[in-house]
Amino acid sequence: MTEITHRFVESQSGLRMHVAEAGEGPLVLLLHGFPECWYSWRHQLTALAEAGFHAVAPDQRGYARTGGPEAVDQYSMLHLVGDAVGLLAPLGEERAFVVGHDWGAPVAWATAQLRPDLVRGVAALSVPHRPRASKPPVASMRRLFGENYYMVYFQQPDVPEAEFDRDRAGAFRGLLTGIGGDAPTGAPVVPEDGGILDIGSGAGEYPDWLTPEDVEVFVREYEDSGFRGPLNWYRNLDRNWELSAAWHRAPVTPPALYIAGDRDPVVTTPGASEAITRMRDFVPGLRETIMLPGCGHWTQQERAKEVNEALIAFFRSL
Repeated sequence: MTEITHRFVESQSGLRMHVAEAGEGPLVLLLHGFPECWYSWRHQLTALAEAGFHAVAPDQRGYARTGGPEAVDQYSMLHLVGDAVGLLAPLGEERAFVVGHDWGAPVAWATAQLRPDLVRGVAALSVPHRPRASKPPVASMRRLFGENYYMVYFQQPDVPEAEFDRDRAGAFRGLLTGIGGDAPTGAPVVPEDGGILDIGSGAGEYPDWLTPEDVEVFVREYEDSGFRGPLNWYRNLDRNWELSAAWHRAPVTPPALYIAGDRDPVVTTPGASEAITRMRDFVPGLRETIMLPGCGHWTQQERAKEVNEALIAFFRSL
């Protein structure tokens, strides 16, 4: 079986990043989402390596073994794209395929938009590309979904990380099972007089794609860093909007692939269907949109085989 190895790499952004990697060949950069780490790509690392690629999954800024700065303003999208492209030269490459899931998907889209010269192709799981809106996003989400919508709730300092850190095993199990393909669909909203962990408090049995041992790995990987860094990504939503004014409605030009589950709350949220349908207006190189029936939010973990086959076919076509 292909071995996954680990090391630290100094990104040209100045951040020392932990990476998991496997294989040799064209570089594939795998960018995880919230609340995850390199381990979310365990199935892709080995499959891509066996298909002739050099697969690299970093713990992104603020996460797991990489960790990161304390200041909230150090987690803007420009920092995150800088971390990603800053890995290429230290890894011995000039260009890469970039793949992102959940929060990693906007980073992948932005990397392809801002540095198309470095991107062979971009693949996004769960989150479609959305062009820059005409107004800051947090107020819009507050108006549409209320104060307890999870992204709005995360704007509070200290509160959500204290809740997550109080029961990390419960947090990971609740989130991973709570918005998987077997869970009820709907926008993640914190109950009145409740907390963020109550969203996943009704978590059922482990699905066939997740084990208690998997949850233990996530808990262990967060042992030193906790949740503050990951939550700081959300606290830059409005700042990202301000900083991206120069790229308002700018196209994403590299070849692209989009994969999502039809039971993913990202896909079922109001407005998402239209964004997916119109994505080619702003991503002219979009080759294919793949919807996985019965799949929830954790795309590459829930449907590893289908995702691996789609990614490998896309990369080989380029």
